[in-house]
Amino acid sequence: MSEGISQSDRPVTHDAEKGDLFSKFDPLIKQREDLLESGVEDPFNLVMERVLSPTQAICNGRETILLGTYNYMGMTFDPDVVAAGKQALSDYGSGTTGSRVLNGTYQGHKECEEALKAFYGMDHAMVFSTGYQANLGIISTIAGKGDYIVLDIDSHASIWDGCSLGNAEIVPFKHNDIDAMEKRLRRIPEEAGKLVVLEGVYSMLGDIAPLKEMIAVAKKYDAMVLVDEAHSMGFIGENGRGVAEAQGVIDDVDFVIGTFSKSVGTVGGFCVSNHPKFEIMRLVCRPYVFTASLPPSVVATAATSIRKLMHNADKRKHLWDNSQRLHAGLKERGFTLGTEEAQSAIVAVIMPDLEKGAAMWEALLKEGLYVNLARPPATPANMTLLRCSLCAEHSEEQVGTILDMFERAGKTVGII
Repeated sequence: MSEGISQSDRPVTHDAEKGDLFSKFDPLIKQREDLLESGVEDPFNLVMERVLSPTQAICNGRETILLGTYNYMGMTFDPDVVAAGKQALSDYGSGTTGSRVLNGTYQGHKECEEALKAFYGMDHAMVFSTGYQANLGIISTIAGKGDYIVLDIDSHASIWDGCSLGNAEIVPFKHNDIDAMEKRLRRIPEEAGKLVVLEGVYSMLGDIAPLKEMIAVAKKYDAMVLVDEAHSMGFIGENGRGVAEAQGVIDDVDFVIGTFSKSVGTVGGFCVSNHPKFEIMRLVCRPYVFTASLPPSVVATAATSIRKLMHNADKRKHLWDNSQRLHAGLKERGFTLGTEEAQSAIVAVIMPDLEKGAAMWEALLKEGLYVNLARPPATPANMTLLRCSLCAEHSEEQVGTILDMFERAGKTVGII
């Protein structure tokens, strides 16, 4: 409290005035209030009362098909994964209460990193407490003041935050535009440190990057390359290593970032690399050094899941079949989609505006289907969309049911 001013002398203000740090959020507060006053259920506050399987839960007291969970390979209820977590909880307790560089590295953390190295065929693996922290930590540490980061304009928030934290020069380019990327690289001083950051699958529209061509351009200008494969690990590529593997360029990638909260089915993040100096990152990467490590049960489930994902070709094929069938079926029924054809396990259904999107979301929930409602500024080009993420555990019958639900809801709301 400032000297000479008592609490009773301070003016009481409840409106958005100068000094109110919440004033910047007023437009969003108004938008949310208007949406809820229209009678629509809050699409960003859904409670899953009980989860029955990777594809079903109880929401609002009724059984609901899950089509918005990123549980791509359906590993959350895998018996081996669950058993590993229970055993680690019993053997090691509920948490580490410490950083990886102090008391927070248990045998399970090393085994998880060994599983990642085997999965990717790389020399080094580093596990973070979240996927967000993996991007935040790796990007901010390897590219600092005086360095340049060239990145896709549609990059995930964790990538942008990693760029900001490291104080590097940030150079964005038009989404998936190879020529635009090269123009940016050409203007950077030849002697400067350069990092190109790309994603295998972009999470909003589910489209993939032309990594083969982009990485070739990056190497032409002596730039290091980081690829975030969060939404492709586990099912894209012959061994599930992602888009870089599918396009035959994984050996040209310097850093692969990923997460455990998608195909792996738990929580956490990682970076794998073949760079000979990579291990120094454990001492200089602040989001790794200054945070508590993952609980033993989590790394045990992750390690078990990763090892199983190495031998899941049949599930990968089934997931692709599901994605192609849903995409084609929605297109045939008259919906506008984010991609011309299925490119990943994400199928984005474009809505006319937020109000119609929220109404469609609620209509689907009443049908017994949960999807993600995504809105600006998270979405590209100020789109509002319903984002569907398929699971390898969705049956053919469920995909058919989902299509029928979309058709009924779309007609009710007036989308189709």
